[in-house]
Amino acid sequence: MLGCLATLGSGFKFQVARFTFLPATLRHIKTETSPQNPELKVPVDLSRWKRFRYRIEEAGCLFLKWFIPRLSRLSCMKLGILFGDLAYFIDGRGRAVAFSNLECAFGDQYTERQRRWIARLSYRNFVRTMFDLFWAPPLVGGGYKKYMQHSGFRELRERMDREKRGAVFMCIHEGNWEWASLTGGVMGFYNFTVTEEFKNPRLNAIFSGLRELSGQTMIPQENSILRMLKIIKRGGSTGILIDLNLRPSQAATVIEGFGMKMCVPVMHAILAQRVNAILCPAETEPHNDGTCRVTVYPNVDFPPDASLQQIAQQCWDHFEPFLRRRPDLWLWPYKHFRYKPKDATRPYPEYARESSKFEKLMRSLQ
Repeated sequence: MLGCLATLGSGFKFQVARFTFLPATLRHIKTETSPQNPELKVPVDLSRWKRFRYRIEEAGCLFLKWFIPRLSRLSCMKLGILFGDLAYFIDGRGRAVAFSNLECAFGDQYTERQRRWIARLSYRNFVRTMFDLFWAPPLVGGGYKKYMQHSGFRELRERMDREKRGAVFMCIHEGNWEWASLTGGVMGFYNFTVTEEFKNPRLNAIFSGLRELSGQTMIPQENSILRMLKIIKRGGSTGILIDLNLRPSQAATVIEGFGMKMCVPVMHAILAQRVNAILCPAETEPHNDGTCRVTVYPNVDFPPDASLQQIAQQCWDHFEPFLRRRPDLWLWPYKHFRYKPKDATRPYPEYARESSKFEKLMRSLQ
């Protein structure tokens, strides 16, 4: 169980679930090849504690990979609630971020007690999503017919074939985004997805293997933009999480969410603008009976002369109304609003900071 808790600790730094276009976490860290596994690159100059912690995290993940598929669906859900509550009470920093995010996003719409409950449910949803990823073998093995309520995929396939266009499945960290990806695979959309490497390289193969069970392909970040352009141009599909917080110096743009500025990926907008990709919001809603609704909506339409920022904003605008109805399903312990404009007239979370690079990026979008 110590390994499981360590794994969840890493997850709440949000390395577990991030599909992104950031520079690889280990790219600027000197590595060496593991003698036990030639394909495993291990950072050198690690402290003894980190080496020990990385092995504990690996052991925890391997245990979950073995143990969770053996659980019934109900038991898996109950375990997710238990560990979600445990993570909520242990993770003081993430809990403070969630409270601050909720207060700034909703103002006085919710009482302090309600905000605490929403934050707790957010932790539960995150842990359930992670446990559901480990439960992928029985799901992909036939359980999806019972537990996945999917819609919109057939219409999308017909449109792709008719118009000879590729598609981008857009998700955010709401509901069960891991099952959204797996559903794409079982429905015949063998998406190519760029993943960020873990700080602990021992976890990369474990999570990639789970995410590829339904036919998806995880691709490395090196030359990923060019590769995805080629995939979409050939009529393929890919999946992107569009609510990641990026640095202004990266492939990012600035949008507005809940009345605050967010520095988010722009890749989906680039794919739509350059190779005419169909932008498809994918929305998920887990239910208490163990099922999950996965809905793919029609293309996000935008004017021919729309800028990348305007396209990204329209994509986000599809999701925000749902988050306002179901705030418990979003990842509130994540620092979504890391950058604050110098002339901000409304409250921002306590962790938000002013940045000259962020100001420069906003000016370039005017």
